[in-house]
Amino acid sequence: MKKPSSKIRDEIAKLQEQLKLAETREAERIGRIALKAGLGEIEIDEGELQAAFEYLAKRFRYGEARSTGDRKAGGARESSSPPAQNSSGEAESRTGEA
Repeated sequence: MKKPSSKIRDEIAKLQEQLKLAETREAERIGRIALKAGLGEIEIDEGELQAAFEYLAKRFRYGEARSTGDRKAGGARESSSPPAQNSSGEAESRTGEA
């Protein structure tokens, strides 16, 4: 049997509220970590900070970051520092560093 549209709208509203709460928890968690790391004390352009976060997310999402002690095992030669910014503000990867 099909659900009436009013019931579907109610379910959507509940899911949107759950999503809002989950995003708030995630933002608070990341904010606490950023503050512990000292990011609240430095002057940095919001675009640069977002680019650094995107770089970090990419590293973890695609398995480039490894837990302590695991970095050498994978043979990764990538720098652990965030990417340099070019004149347009976009992140550049750091390759060829010794």
